[in-house]
Parts: sequence; structure tokens; C-alpha cells
Amino acid sequence: MQKTLLYIVLLAILGFGVYYFIFNNKENGFSSSDAAFTIRDTGVLSKIFLSDNSGQSVLLERNNDNSWTVNKKYKALSSPMHTLLETMAMQVAAYPVPANMHNTVVKDMTGNSLKVELYGKGGQKMKVFYVGGQVHKDDGSYMLIEGAETPYVVKVPGFTGYLMPRYPIKLEDWRDRTVFNIPPTDIKSVSVQYPAEPLNSFTVKQDAAGKVGVDADPGVISHFQLNERRAKLYLTYFEKIYCEGYTNGTYGMDSVLRVTPKRCSIDVTDKSNKTAHVDIYWRPIGRRSKNMLRSNPQVPDEYDADRFYAVMNDNKDTAVVQIYTFYKLFHKAFEFYEADEPQKEFSVVPERK
Repeated sequence: MQKTLLYIVLLAILGFGVYYFIFNNKENGFSSSDAAFTIRDTGVLSKIFLSDNSGQSVLLERNNDNSWTVNKKYKALSSPMHTLLETMAMQVAAYPVPANMHNTVVKDMTGNSLKVELYGKGGQKMKVFYVGGQVHKDDGSYMLIEGAETPYVVKVPGFTGYLMPRYPIKLEDWRDRTVFNIPPTDIKSVSVQYPAEPLNSFTVKQDAAGKVGVDADPGVISHFQLNERRAKLYLTYFEKIYCEGYTNGTYGMDSVLRVTPKRCSIDVTDKSNKTAHVDIYWRPIGRRSKNMLRSNPQVPDEYDADRFYAVMNDNKDTAVVQIYTFYKLFHKAFEFYEADEPQKEFSVVPERK
């Protein structure tokens, strides 16, 4: 019994020693050797460059506030950034590619892999590795350290699947999707213009003391008293307003927007006089539109009842936005001069059909 216990202890020590010396050398925040895929301290990273064989690439750079910028131009979306850093911190080499599969895997990775370049806080290149495809009949992905001879099967403990999707290479997968995110106290004015319904257009203004007013067609608002509660409430709607996704480069998009009526234009100016402008267009009905089978009384039958197109950032970006995110922004001038009703909520969202 004592010999058996001794053997178990010796095996445990031996196993720990092998694991430690192969996978746990922490020099420069990384393990050493051909199996060094775990980035133990992602906080040391200042820059990540992803590229593939088709010419696509994404440059991610850390800012002083620990946020990230994409391609030196756009704010990075937090969710894929978190997933990428978490993946690199947790991924471990499970086992080397068997000798009889070595050449096949290397050949496949030569034509179908992502190159990952990691840079430290001083801008020095810290590590380069390649992420390949899914392992046949197993979880994980093939990976290869630049300069190494042996690729490994790399996994994230507790995760089922392969890892390449956790390294997105398309710009639209990385870009922050914020349309508006302005605290109400920072808003100077909001202007909503309806080309097809000019009498419904309005501008909500807020002075330095926080007092609000609403400008609109005199024929609509004259002889009525402003509902200040509604005007102030409306200014709270411009935080955390996101698009569903960008459609830049979609074939035929320019032609669609040329012939599609504009729903409205929205301008939000903050107290530093910076203005965010968005044009909202109806989206033609499609096979996936819910109102294909049942009409929505608030949406013309020829248009999608769930989504709009948006053109923003000085006409440089087109995107899809959801009606259930934007509907609360589409109020009308006369509504700011109505008295509150117990059964009628100002910010009501249309009933789903």
C-alpha cells in the first residue's frame, strides 16, 4: 500500500514537472518552445495584427484608457475584443500534430490560416503564430508558432469547437456599432426632420441651465403648452443606440437608397457643438420580413416592418438599424404639446406583429 502511494506521488510530481517545463515558462509573459500559444498576461499587449492569405487584415491598437482602436480609425467593438483576449489567455497546446499528418496540416495551413502578430507596450514584436482550421473529429484548431517545425492542436478548456472564429478578420466584425451615445445633460439640441411629413418635424433645444424648448411649425404648436416632462424625457433616449450591422460595400446599396424614400433625418448636437447626423431610409420588404404575411398598420406594406437602412458618419457608412431600437426617436412635433395620459406612454414601442 505504501509503495503504491509512493508511486502515485512520484507520478504526480513527474507529471507536474513535465507540464511546468513545457507549458509554464513565463518569460516575457509567454510559455516557451513550439507549444507557447498561451498569452498569460494580455495586459502587456499594445497591438494585435491579424491577416490572411486573401489580403484581408485588421490592426487592433490599445488606447491609454484600455479601449481599442481598429485600423487607426474606428472604436473597436468590446465583445469580440474581450473574446479574442480571453481566448489567447486560455488557449493551450493539447498535443502536437501526429507525424503522419504533419505535411498535410502544414500544407493546408499554408493556404488557409490566419497570421497573428502580437506587440508589447514598447512596440516590440513579441510573438507570431498561425491559426488554422478545425481538427478532424476533435475540438480545437491547428496552430503553428512562426519559426517552429511542429504545429499543435490548440484548445480552450471547457470550450467545444474550433478557435479560428474567435480571431475575426473582417472589419465589420470589429467596428463599434454605436449610432448615438450621448447623456441627456450633454445634449444641446436634437432635430428630427420628416421629408414626407414636414408638419411632424421638430427640434428640441436645451440651454446651459437644463431648460428645454421645442421648435416646430407654428400652425401645429401655437396656442398649446409645452409638455416639458416629455421634452426632457426625449433627450434621455439617445444613450446606447446601436446599429445591427454595417452594409458598406454591399452590391447595389447605392441604387437602393436612391429610389427608397427617406423616413427621417436626425441631428444630435452636444454642448461642445459636435453633431451626429443620421439619415433613416425605409428598407424594402424581403423574404424574411415579418409583414410579408401580416401587415403592420404603422409601416407601408412595401417596406420591412422590423428594420431600416441608416446612412451616417458624413455618408461614409451604411447600416441596418432595428425599428425597436429607433422607434422611440420617431416622435412628432404635436406630441410635445399633448398632456400626459395615464394609459398612453410617450416612449411606447409598436406592438410586435
